[in-house]
Amino acid sequence: MNLNATLFAQLVVFFVLALVTMKFVWPPIAKALDERAKKIADGLAAADKAKTDLALAEKKVVDELRKARESATDVRTGAEKQAAALIDEARSEAARIIAAAREAAEQEAGAAMQKAKEGLREQVAQLAVVGAERILRKEINAQVHADLLANLKQEL
Repeated sequence: MNLNATLFAQLVVFFVLALVTMKFVWPPIAKALDERAKKIADGLAAADKAKTDLALAEKKVVDELRKARESATDVRTGAEKQAAALIDEARSEAARIIAAAREAAEQEAGAAMQKAKEGLREQVAQLAVVGAERILRKEINAQVHADLLANLKQEL
């Protein structure tokens, strides 16, 4: 065997193997590596985007909480004002009802006093007629009697 022929055969086999490797094996491996690198880059970009989205969401949450607190404060203030207005209205209504009740009581007392005065006038008139009848001891005319009672009522 010749050393040159072996070396030449090994060189041919090596170059054929290198050519087959470069043509059929290396492109799928390079493609897989490129896809993997792209996936990693996309994942890192998505993570960065998620961080910024999270920061924006936290800012929105803080703003919404602040708005909710302000709204709650406004609602509470409005409710307190409305309650104060209702209390004032109830107080004025109560004062009006009390004044009306006092006026009604005074009117009833006046009416009762008027009735009592009328009753007393009637009694005084009857007593006066009885007294006059006893003093005079004579019969008084019914028409004259009624006229005398009416005059006496007016005078009293």
